[in-house]
Amino acid sequence: MLLIPVKFIFPKHSKVCVLGVFCFIFQLLQAQEYVADYVNPFIGTSNYGATFPGPIAPRGMASVSPFNVAGSKNPLEKDSQWLSTPYVNENTFLTGFSHVNLSGVGCPDLGVLLLMPTTGVLETNHLKYGTTYSNEIAKTGYYSVELDKYKTKVELTASERVGVSRISFPKGESNILLNLGLGLTNEQGAMVKIVSPTEIEGLRTVGSFCYNSPEDAYPVYFVAKFSRPAQKFGVWKSLPEYNGLEAQWMGYNGKTRIMENATRAVVGDSIGAYFSYYFDKSEIVEVKIGVSYVSIENARANLVEESGGKTFVDIYSETYDKWNSLLSRIQVEGGTHDEKAIFYTALYHTLIHPNIFNDVNGEFPEIKTGKIGTAKGNRYTVFSLWDTYRNLHQLMSLAYPRQQLDMINSMLGMYEENGWLPKWELNSTETFTMVGDPASIVITDTYLKGIHDFDVDKAYKAMLKSADQITENPLRPGLKDYLEKGYLTTLSKGSVSTTQEYNIADYAISLMAKALGKNDDYKRFFKRSLSYRKLLDTDLKLLRPINHDGSWYEPFDSDAGANFTENVGFIEGNAWQYTFMQSYDINGLKKLIGGDKSFTKQLQKVFDTDRFDMANEPDIAYPYLFNYVSGEEYRAQKLVQELARKYFKNSPDGLPGNDDTGTMSAWVVFSMMGIYPVVPGEPLYTIVTPVFDKITIQLDSKYYSNKELRIERVKNSGGSIKYIELDGARHKKYFVSHEDLLTSGHLKIIQN
Repeated sequence: MLLIPVKFIFPKHSKVCVLGVFCFIFQLLQAQEYVADYVNPFIGTSNYGATFPGPIAPRGMASVSPFNVAGSKNPLEKDSQWLSTPYVNENTFLTGFSHVNLSGVGCPDLGVLLLMPTTGVLETNHLKYGTTYSNEIAKTGYYSVELDKYKTKVELTASERVGVSRISFPKGESNILLNLGLGLTNEQGAMVKIVSPTEIEGLRTVGSFCYNSPEDAYPVYFVAKFSRPAQKFGVWKSLPEYNGLEAQWMGYNGKTRIMENATRAVVGDSIGAYFSYYFDKSEIVEVKIGVSYVSIENARANLVEESGGKTFVDIYSETYDKWNSLLSRIQVEGGTHDEKAIFYTALYHTLIHPNIFNDVNGEFPEIKTGKIGTAKGNRYTVFSLWDTYRNLHQLMSLAYPRQQLDMINSMLGMYEENGWLPKWELNSTETFTMVGDPASIVITDTYLKGIHDFDVDKAYKAMLKSADQITENPLRPGLKDYLEKGYLTTLSKGSVSTTQEYNIADYAISLMAKALGKNDDYKRFFKRSLSYRKLLDTDLKLLRPINHDGSWYEPFDSDAGANFTENVGFIEGNAWQYTFMQSYDINGLKKLIGGDKSFTKQLQKVFDTDRFDMANEPDIAYPYLFNYVSGEEYRAQKLVQELARKYFKNSPDGLPGNDDTGTMSAWVVFSMMGIYPVVPGEPLYTIVTPVFDKITIQLDSKYYSNKELRIERVKNSGGSIKYIELDGARHKKYFVSHEDLLTSGHLKIIQN
């Protein structure tokens, strides 16, 4: 009977314990293995991974991250690595803890609502109050750090919509600052109001992701609740420099005006609020910040609903258990500790975005309409679809189909509100970042995996609109050329890349049409999906751009565009990194290139000449394509293992680059399990050697007949695959359909 209350009082990682039997039982609980303990949130905080180490609940709206990208040894400069993330592992100067953050994105936004504890005389300039730090600890749902200048310890946790800080102050003067001027967003402007000595409310303007139009700026609202009433409080406002009597009359302290005991709302670009204390002995202050994109009232409701009456330990325990439950959907056996850390941290990263956007009452701001909608289920946001259509949503459909259903319904809600499916949606703003029409691919893949309980007719209508409407089509610019010629010309940016993306979307639509019995549409879109072939230069055996008059673009450099440099015809890549992207038509591509041997040689050349880019999406499936050539499958097995070992590590630089909202992480999750969704939109997996001896995926009974899917590896000498069994019978292919795999429930891979 003691086990239940003790686990509740003393969650994993809690330093609280009592004497006697309770401590003994707690130690026994600590000795148990929980998959959430393998997560290392520092993975991806270096090498441009753009992840953050602070706590977040699964799919959380709120997150709390240390913010160390706004200061340096030279107080006039930012740290050397100012990226699209609030935290870079190599940086050393911390200026606060932000409460709404993006994980693994390539452009700056959010990273605002910075809470910062200090001691001594009040200072509001972040370049002066910032500090070095030490003794960082990051775990699932928890982060702690010691601030060197202030001898103060900060511990962080979070629920879905509330960030929680537990601050251990030394004896003496102490301050808690809420800086609304600092952040990653390209927007400015905020409002703050001190409601009482224990509460602050306000908003911060954010937006202009990837430097898009400032017309898309929007507010994030907050309410901050403090466990101890402030002995002194006030608001600061930094304004343009004034001189002489004017500055004295306006009450400036240098360039900043301090407004003590201010209880009226203050508006400005560089503003903040402070609570000050004097402690006779060391003390702890807990701060809870609820957020909302609808209103201050909703932020307060989120705060009360998720954290009212709960301690820091309570909230941490709940969040940890939620993470452990979700991560436990996939159990692995065998492998090293580092391999498990890489695997479960990657799975953790795939469960951050898309994230919840609605408040506890279901309300959320609709896209474009200016209205407040009410979600049925969860409304999700942060759809980096150019990245995630390739593997992340396939993983969600396999292991978390109810989440995937909510994502599809969220996309259809955006279609209702905005008239278009999302492309790269962020907090009900459409950024139109990257190219292509990726939502159609995700919808098709989800439907063909057996997840049908969404408005299929509406979805199909939305897909046709983006595919066929020639004028005023924000998803498919240049569609007229594409329909008439079969490809975009050099008059369009990234003409080859964009043609390929339209082709892949058309292939997905053809699959959806076929499944719905719409044969004319099936034939039409399947034919459209093959038009990339017109861009293949059979002499070079590469895709290359074509001018508007039908001539090849000259001068053509097949390597131009690598490492995100500009290149005519390609977006974030070059001809080598795009030529093999049409995985649904590998047999057709092989014929154009000259057959199996020529195809294998050209594909292998990508790896042998260091043209493969593990950090970029267009070539992310390349290693698996050798499975399309009989006798060459060993190359896929060897390459996947080598790439996983080289680029994915249990260290801050353990991602190959930007995580792209979980896409790189999804790649290694699938790769370590030995299966990969090689054709976006098609319910098909290709097979390589798993890293683990056994993988067990718990299946949702609402969608799948078996309770679990087991993938086993029988390792003899550790060489290439000798044969494959599906449900005990020999399986002669290196591909298996989603339906066959889940119906059988048991995939066994026997190595030589």
